[in-house]
Amino acid sequence: MRNLSFFSLKPYLQLLRPLDWSKNLFVLVPLVFSKHFLIPEDVITALISFFCFSIASSIVYVINDLEDVEKDKLHPIKKNRPIASGRINHKSALFVIVVLSVILVAGLWLLNWKFILIVLGYILMNVFYSVSWKNIVIIDLFSIAGGFMLRVIGGALTISVYISSWLVITTLFVSLFLAAMKRRVEIASSANAYEKRLVLKEYPLNFIDQVAAISAGGVVLSYALYTVSERTIKFFNTEYLIYSTIFVIYGIFRYMYLVYKKNKGENASEVLLTDFPMLANFILYAVFVFVIIYLIK
Repeated sequence: MRNLSFFSLKPYLQLLRPLDWSKNLFVLVPLVFSKHFLIPEDVITALISFFCFSIASSIVYVINDLEDVEKDKLHPIKKNRPIASGRINHKSALFVIVVLSVILVAGLWLLNWKFILIVLGYILMNVFYSVSWKNIVIIDLFSIAGGFMLRVIGGALTISVYISSWLVITTLFVSLFLAAMKRRVEIASSANAYEKRLVLKEYPLNFIDQVAAISAGGVVLSYALYTVSERTIKFFNTEYLIYSTIFVIYGIFRYMYLVYKKNKGENASEVLLTDFPMLANFILYAVFVFVIIYLIK
């Protein structure tokens, strides 16, 4: 009975895509860089915000899977998703959306109205993306980027802290880079990629490569400028944060290597969690930043 129960719930767990919740760690960026990471009340609030964004993103994933079910059936990997494979029917998927919405409302009730507006804006933007914007060249990339920026802005609003414009811009370039890399893998990995996603026919590989290169340069430049800005140095009382840029550069280069050499990158969360050098680099970066911000006086 215990195994039967697990296997009956497994498709629903897959439908929520919990591994992709790692993208919502962007919500915690303001908590760390505002020096509020050691304030218990703010940590709890930020974790609730992370949970709410995770539930909201799962709602978006289910809506997107319902919208793309026929195209997903043509995809070598996405055809195994619960809805595309037929393990979860349309009515059950709608019921999941209702249940998740109730949970989300309960979580948002604990947070301020500014964060609530951010989450609602995130869901609305992704609904538009699922039904229309994903088929509009360049707009689809900025729609993906907008979701990451809303996470960072929401993370700042929920604990009422200032977030540097440089960090917001860095987030924009990071998300554009990841979106461009995702499109490149989709185009390069399949001969009939255009049938699975209409917008791909508008993206020549050399154009995507230029977008990725510009975005990668933007990430490094904007992050480096953040670390050496007068306000940052004064706020953290140190100039050492600039040295964390090396981890950012390595992460960008490693990700590009995995895309161009290994044809990975369609799912950023999977790359981060399964590629040891990427995961190790992220952990080292997190430790280094924590030491610089919280332990060095």
